[in-house]
Amino acid sequence: MAANVRVPINSDADIVSARQQGRSLARELGFSLVDQTVIATAISELARNIVEYAKRGEIEIGEIGDGRRRGMMVVARDSGPGMADVSVAMQDGYSTSNSLGLGLPGTRRMMDDFDIVSQVGKGTTITVKKWAPGDV
Repeated sequence: MAANVRVPINSDADIVSARQQGRSLARELGFSLVDQTVIATAISELARNIVEYAKRGEIEIGEIGDGRRRGMMVVARDSGPGMADVSVAMQDGYSTSNSLGLGLPGTRRMMDDFDIVSQVGKGTTITVKKWAPGDV
């Protein structure tokens, strides 16, 4: 398995870098062009949330496997303000920044696995996974 890549996220340029690195790993792992785009889009959404709400954090991208299947994992971490109510933040249309409010719910729909842990005043960690097609 390839080593995980960590991309510090502090600016829009870092969002682009994380997206490119995620797309590159997805290509190396044999994901279709559509899945490469889905993964890159999910990384963009997660990284944009870091810049928008926490100002700084990191995206970690890596290959995963559980013996039966292989795929990619993306972990977005920040030490920002955190979320008081994750269930509200996961509703379509909810936004604290006058956006469409589709980022986190959309990311959850695009990826196969989605996990979020957030503590007010301590930050947020979101872990998403995309499994390679054809794996059981």
